[in-house]
Amino acid sequence: MSTTPLLSVEGLSHRFDTNATHFAVRDASFEVQAGEVLAIVGEAGSGKSTLPNCLAGRIAPTQGRVHYLAASGQRVDVHAAPERLRRELARTEWGFVEQHAHEGLRMGVSAGANIGERLMGQGERHYELLRDTALRWMQRVELEAGRIDDLPRHFSGGMRQRLQIARNLVTRPRLVLMDEPTSGLDVSVQARLLDLIRLLVSRLQLSVVIVTHDLGVARLLAQRTLVMQQGRIVEHGLTDRVLDDPQHAYTQLLVASALT
Repeated sequence: MSTTPLLSVEGLSHRFDTNATHFAVRDASFEVQAGEVLAIVGEAGSGKSTLPNCLAGRIAPTQGRVHYLAASGQRVDVHAAPERLRRELARTEWGFVEQHAHEGLRMGVSAGANIGERLMGQGERHYELLRDTALRWMQRVELEAGRIDDLPRHFSGGMRQRLQIARNLVTRPRLVLMDEPTSGLDVSVQARLLDLIRLLVSRLQLSVVIVTHDLGVARLLAQRTLVMQQGRIVEHGLTDRVLDDPQHAYTQLLVASALT
């Protein structure tokens, strides 16, 4: 792995009400290396879903900084950068897989158009190329090619998540943020989706930050894991070490709960 992190977070804090004393995220600092999968785990209300939105520039932090190493070699201060640059990075170098797939898809256009739209954002206008690429990616995420003209509203929950993953990965982003991508899916559907994510991450050598309440997801996908409680990172390290030999009382509770 490169010694220069792809993403670095320094003293990041956020509170939704500036007059409130409660922080959704408080003093978070960590790095993500190129090709690394980092899991952020914790219970509801721990701040783990606020964090990726801060990383992507969707939410401005109360304090702290997020730096991203762009493909050009430029070190971008995500929140100080012009909106134009953030939008360009979101179209080309970043992906964001939403917890609820309908929030990450355009439900009123076809599956193929959902995938092709990201390519059009990079300037591609050739219809046959857009359609052929969409077909390949549908097959890659194990969606029937014959459904390319169907609207996502006619897809199951698992199919929508597969389509959302294809939509995000078609542009070969360098960094993908995933917020509870398996939440609300049946166990068998979750297992197949996780196998797919693991395969694509390996083949495309993606850097991923994945938010999950499921320790099994962290163990399967992530090299390192951060544990959040009430907005703070209370433990972090190699995933096997964190889950097999937890040091913080909260992590110990999470692990014990997962075993019962």
